[in-house]
Amino acid sequence: MATRYRFRVEEFERAFQGVPHVELLRGEVYQMGPIGPKHVHKVAQLDARLQEVLRGKAVVAVQSPLRLSEDSEPEPDLMVLKPPLERYAERLPTPEDVLLLVEVADTSLEFDREVKLPLYAEAGIPEVWLVNLKENLLEAKENLLEAHRDPRGGRYREIRLLSPEEEVSPSVFPEVRLPWA
Repeated sequence: MATRYRFRVEEFERAFQGVPHVELLRGEVYQMGPIGPKHVHKVAQLDARLQEVLRGKAVVAVQSPLRLSEDSEPEPDLMVLKPPLERYAERLPTPEDVLLLVEVADTSLEFDREVKLPLYAEAGIPEVWLVNLKENLLEAKENLLEAHRDPRGGRYREIRLLSPEEEVSPSVFPEVRLPWA
């Protein structure tokens, strides 16, 4: 039988500093699976696009911790944060700083939908994009983007599915049109 331990964020940070890809969610430590080449490529691609279109408007952080609550510290693939960058020199971002989160999901798709999205909604994260690498569009073998918005009652009330040929705009930057595929 596996042993479980409960942690607060400060204890988690001390105990697991330097351990590759672990996240604290609702007091439990999860060691996330290895990140494959498709995942790395999509994160790098979206990072480059977001950096380009949001330069001077927001801070983009890649695979960095988010102090979600006293017992949760996930590491979303991308975070679009309120500027300036210097506000994060002495502290981790919190839900109040987040404009948009992006999770790229391949092997973690169900986990991201069932565990992380409710956490993000409960924390009031206004928008989460889930790039679905697992469930490709049948004919095109392309990835879907799920845009989750309007968090209320621990879930997102608006979920929009976008195909690769569609553009997406962060709700806080409607003037930005991003071809995400």
